[in-house]
Amino acid sequence: MHQLVDRFLHYVTLDTKSDDTSTTCPSTSGQRLLADYIQDELIAMGLNVSVDNNGYLMAKLPSNVTYPVPAIGFIAHMDTAPDASGKDVKPQCIENYQGGDIALGKGDEVLSPRQFPDLNHLIGQTLITTDGTTLLGADNKAGIAEIMTAVAHLVANPSIPHGDICIGFTPDEEIGRGADLFDVKHFGAEWAYTIDGGPVGELEFENFNAAAADVIFHGVSVHPGYAKGKLVNAMNIAAQFQVMMPQEETPECTEHYEGFYHLAAVIQSSVAKTHLHYILRDFDSEGLETRKAFLFEKADELNAKLNGRGRVEIIIKDNYRNMREMVEPHPQIIDIAKEAMIAVDVEPEIKPIRGGTDGARLSFIGLPCPNIFTGGYNFHGIHEFITVEGMESAVKVIVKIAELTAKKHQ
Repeated sequence: MHQLVDRFLHYVTLDTKSDDTSTTCPSTSGQRLLADYIQDELIAMGLNVSVDNNGYLMAKLPSNVTYPVPAIGFIAHMDTAPDASGKDVKPQCIENYQGGDIALGKGDEVLSPRQFPDLNHLIGQTLITTDGTTLLGADNKAGIAEIMTAVAHLVANPSIPHGDICIGFTPDEEIGRGADLFDVKHFGAEWAYTIDGGPVGELEFENFNAAAADVIFHGVSVHPGYAKGKLVNAMNIAAQFQVMMPQEETPECTEHYEGFYHLAAVIQSSVAKTHLHYILRDFDSEGLETRKAFLFEKADELNAKLNGRGRVEIIIKDNYRNMREMVEPHPQIIDIAKEAMIAVDVEPEIKPIRGGTDGARLSFIGLPCPNIFTGGYNFHGIHEFITVEGMESAVKVIVKIAELTAKKHQ
């Protein structure tokens, strides 16, 4: 398993943060550098590998049994979230964690169980954290390292039976484009698992229905010294709109199956024009439609109040749907994952994904694709960390899924 940690620590040093303002695929050059590096690793293992012009890496470990077994896949994404810097990542390892605050680098930032109580359950484990200036990149380079290590283990141990194992590493998942150009037919799997979850035991086959809303507020800019009765401040209109949003239905106030409205970014802010970007989430498709209608209702109320002196405009785009309807008809996919976890002493925790993965969209284009844990926590920020023990458990689960799939088709 030392190869697992070595791989991970190297992968995170490559800056692969995606960029939603880019029109290329991958959106950043660092993702292609990582794909090329992984390609060399897989070739050294003896696998046939391809990296297409858009940075999608696919490889296959051929079956080592003589009877027919469904081809299965394991997928992870190469990019890291734009929410925090992914440049010059300097991970630190905390062996045999004994509780309390962990200093992140030389500054004042700490990883504290007061803010992150999950730490209280990780006493005695080895933690890999950031230095407090960047994210770590466990989302999703841990998934890549775990898949790579599992494949290396299967190659080195041919006595473990398995069918065709398809490997896929995608670009730009964090900006919602990871499945845009994924070639399901070329990938070749009947079903797959994204290795892109959090704490040990997570097994997820339902996720939010998701939409994005761009709310644009049009004002009138006039010199403030001569503004009486003329100036209409778009920023003030935007503030009124945000106050109309249900404060108890935000990410910080919801959990489990509760949806939310989230003001994710201020794209533009000026007197003449202010642009707010919201994301809408709901596990129920009708619930998502209700949230969309609520935004339009509040925009109409403001427009009526403004009476032509300023204007609110809304543009809504659907992002992804709940994969449950595409995975549930194939219960064996979940059953094998649960059995694999139990076989390696991991307690399965079936829960909804409060977000989305490539698997959600892939499930709707012919590749049922639930999600499995990586062992990581606090993704998308400087307090991100992962446990070595969690990563090792993920490797064992991947190997066991491959083995059980073969044995169940003898």
